[in-house]
Amino acid sequence: MVSDNVPTSRHHGAPKHGDALLAGLVRCRRCGRKLTVRYTEPSTTFRAIPAGVVCLTMASRVASPSVDYASTTSSRKRVVEPGAIAAAVEAEAQAASRRDQVRDALMRDREAARYSADRAFRQYDAIDPQNRLVAAELELRWNRALTRVGEIESRIAAHDASTSEPSLLSPIHVTALAADLKAVWAAPTTDARLKKRIVRIVIREVVADIDDEASEIVLLIHWVGGVHTELRLPKRRRGQRNSTSGDIIAAVRQLVLIANDDLIAGILNRNGLVTGHGNRWTRERVTAHRSHHKIPVFRPAADGKEPCLT
Repeated sequence: MVSDNVPTSRHHGAPKHGDALLAGLVRCRRCGRKLTVRYTEPSTTFRAIPAGVVCLTMASRVASPSVDYASTTSSRKRVVEPGAIAAAVEAEAQAASRRDQVRDALMRDREAARYSADRAFRQYDAIDPQNRLVAAELELRWNRALTRVGEIESRIAAHDASTSEPSLLSPIHVTALAADLKAVWAAPTTDARLKKRIVRIVIREVVADIDDEASEIVLLIHWVGGVHTELRLPKRRRGQRNSTSGDIIAAVRQLVLIANDDLIAGILNRNGLVTGHGNRWTRERVTAHRSHHKIPVFRPAADGKEPCLT
């Protein structure tokens, strides 16, 4: 765990507070180096700089759809859909069965080796000590049998050490947890660090490249289970802006009559609406949105009788 938290070389690094969910997971396809994250307003960029020269750079939050949002949302849905969960449970059951068969074979080998060692001991114990030549040969056979027993026991110990503990969750519980993942991911109390921990559970690495001819960002996601998924995202062009939908602007103008910024953010998120950059709404983003579009702030009614909207 300590080694994985070191943000260098092949390690992902400990999840931090930054907004980039793929920090520490993205690697440049051209130079092989990890892409570092640079937080600059109004965007977040991933950059690979071998030998002081920028090899690859791409925007995270500004790309439409963003690299983080596309790779951790659309792909994550395919990973936790019911068919994928059932396949994962079946694969784990088959792997556990294979592990049990290997251990059973090792246990049978140990039983046979112990029998051979015990038989060699009985032969050595029954020989006349005066017959030194035969005694030496039987003692050598006994030592070989004991060595064989020790080797098999070492293999059993190594097998047990490499075998993970069986999960105590039933397939029903696993399916229920997968259904709750969307709620956990979209909950206002879920911060970037928790999302990064979730991403690190299912994603081993993301190899990134840019297709200049198609003006696309190419991502090859390496999942923990060994499956690879390729995503192609439109590259943000110079001068391109991702504006918030006009319907959302009109909705905020109406919602400020009855709700503060915190409540407005919750209403927009519950309806599956996102900002122009593809992010979830927060109180700070609603406040900035109102300020940019000159929308007045919510003020409680002086008489205590709040208006209502349909």
